[in-house]
Amino acid sequence: MLKEIPMNEARRQLTSLPERLAKNPGAIIVTRRGKPVLAVLPWELYDSIMETLNIMGDEELMAAFRQGVKNIAEGKGIPWEEVERELDK
Repeated sequence: MLKEIPMNEARRQLTSLPERLAKNPGAIIVTRRGKPVLAVLPWELYDSIMETLNIMGDEELMAAFRQGVKNIAEGKGIPWEEVERELDK
């Protein structure tokens, strides 16, 4: 669950936020006058979100992804054992 904290509390707790997020993964919503203005999240989560957005914004990658999903649904996937053998060559 996301935790909300006011801006002044976030300011006081800034150096302890990484440890808080390590114990309770996710993000912390920072509010000003009761309205969300910032999200504080672990770098790994931010990096993952940005990578996902970049992939989703790439039409060629998304077309390949959709084709792969379609192939799997149609039973046209390549068994892992076969892929593994090819990688070992």
